[in-house]
Amino acid sequence: MLEGRVIKAYNSFFYVATSEGLISSKLRGKFKKTRKSTGVVPGDRVAVELLPDGTGVIERLLPRMNLLRRPAVANLTQVVLTFAAAQPDLHPLLLNRFLVLAEWSGIDKIILCINKMDLYAGDGASFLALYEDIGYPVLRVSAHTGEGLAALREHLCGETSVFAGPSGVGKSSLMNAIDPSLALQTGEVSDKIKRGRHTTRVAELLPYAGGYVVDTPGFSAMELTELDTAVLPDCFPEFRPYLGHCRFQPCSHSHEPDCAVKAAVASGAIAEERYQAYLSILSEIKENQVIARKKEYK
Repeated sequence: MLEGRVIKAYNSFFYVATSEGLISSKLRGKFKKTRKSTGVVPGDRVAVELLPDGTGVIERLLPRMNLLRRPAVANLTQVVLTFAAAQPDLHPLLLNRFLVLAEWSGIDKIILCINKMDLYAGDGASFLALYEDIGYPVLRVSAHTGEGLAALREHLCGETSVFAGPSGVGKSSLMNAIDPSLALQTGEVSDKIKRGRHTTRVAELLPYAGGYVVDTPGFSAMELTELDTAVLPDCFPEFRPYLGHCRFQPCSHSHEPDCAVKAAVASGAIAEERYQAYLSILSEIKENQVIARKKEYK
């Protein structure tokens, strides 16, 4: 039995990197995805039985360090949340939903990478400074001019990093800029709908500087239905010093009096933009969970 890492999943085949090379493998039935399981995903470590014809069968899923739920990639050391400074413009609520997804997934290092800074008309040095104050590193880069790429390369060395973000922000272009040998397909932003076209079809681990980079399909919306509303506040790092200090326990930090989080917002210790994003995501989760429960009863 060989152990290896799933590099890519495509058309029910899983390509596993092992000491014997890359093995095209199928799943044992018990590991196939169900409604309550993510199944086997890129980044997973697995045990493979090698068959006489050189293909393999995945017999066992080894313990995961973490799991980014969308796009589904396992055992990451870092997530590079990639947005554009312009074309398409950055939407703060979408940015915050991605941050919540990354925090919820238990990934230790979260970086904000802002591409297309060459198209930004404002003060680039202060762009997203609020998020730097929270503690998220912000890399302001341009795949077109090369701005900031040296710093991005340094952050990627020795890590297993997933590039995640909306379509059209230039994830594949950035990866090609840091390493042209990756030769990833790129596309343009649609002039009509102002959104990017999906050029990456599947998540794939690509060797880079002693680790891996993962290019992922872009998307513009995500559901956080499975996230427990009690866990949501902890996905906002600047909320954490105030959690447990509210008058009422548990506290949703939305309507209750004598709420420590709301007091921190009023004093400016927590940014209003972030708090409004929290309320919006909280409401969205509650609504989606009600819809999901209704579907279960039908």
